[in-house]
Amino acid sequence: MTTSDPLVLQVPPSYDQPKLKTLPLREQPAYRVAQNATACNLTELMAAVIGGPKQIEIAQDLLAHFAGDIRRLYQAHPVELAKVKGISQAAAVRIKAALNLGLRLNLPNEERPTINSPSDAAGLVQYEMSLLEKEHLRVILLNTRNHVLDVVQIYEGSVNCSQVRVGEVFKPAVARNAPSIIVAHSHPSGDPTPSPDDVAVTRAIVQAGKLLDVSCLDHLVIGHGSRWVSMKERGLGFS
Repeated sequence: MTTSDPLVLQVPPSYDQPKLKTLPLREQPAYRVAQNATACNLTELMAAVIGGPKQIEIAQDLLAHFAGDIRRLYQAHPVELAKVKGISQAAAVRIKAALNLGLRLNLPNEERPTINSPSDAAGLVQYEMSLLEKEHLRVILLNTRNHVLDVVQIYEGSVNCSQVRVGEVFKPAVARNAPSIIVAHSHPSGDPTPSPDDVAVTRAIVQAGKLLDVSCLDHLVIGHGSRWVSMKERGLGFS
C-alpha cells in the first residue's frame, strides 16, 4: 500500500449481520413459537409476528419504545406503532390483530353467548375494557332469551350526567328490537368503585328504559384485571 492508497477497514463478515442469522435454527423466534409459544419471551413472540431478517432488532426497539408494557402496546394506534423504525403499516396492523386475537381467547365460544348472571356479562367485556386508557361506555344487547345480540360502544370519555344522552344508550336496542340491555363502562384508574355520577347515570338509564319498554338489567363498572362491580347487585341506581 502506498501513501496515496485509501485506508480500507476490514469488517468481519458477521459484524453487521441481523441477529436472526447468527442464531441456530432452534433458537430462532419462529421455531421457538412453533415448538412452545408459552415458553417464549415477549421479544420472541413479537419478532415472530413482525417477521423479516431484522425481526429481533425491530421487536426489541418496539418493546423498548413502550417500556416493555404490553398494556401500552395494546392501547397504541397502528400509526404510533409504525413510528418505530422497521415497523411498516402492514406490520403495525398485524401486531394489533395479534394482540386482539389473544383477548378473544377469554370470550365465550358460542356465537351468541347467554347472559345468566352479572359475572357472565363481565366475562364478555372485562378483558378488553380493562385495558382501555380512556373511559368507555358500551351496551350489551340481549334478546328475550338473554342471548347476546351485539356489544355496541356508545361513548368514549367521561361518563357523567352532563355528557351521557340516555337516548344514545337505547338507540341500538330500539334499532335491533332488543328487549333488554346491560350497560358497562370502564374506569381507567383501575378502581371499579362506582362514583356518584355512575349512580346518577344508572338511575337515569333505568327510568328511561321503563318508558321505552327496554329493561336495563345491570350496569357494570370495569376496573383493571378481573376487578368489576355490578351496580344492580349493590342496589345503586336500581329501585
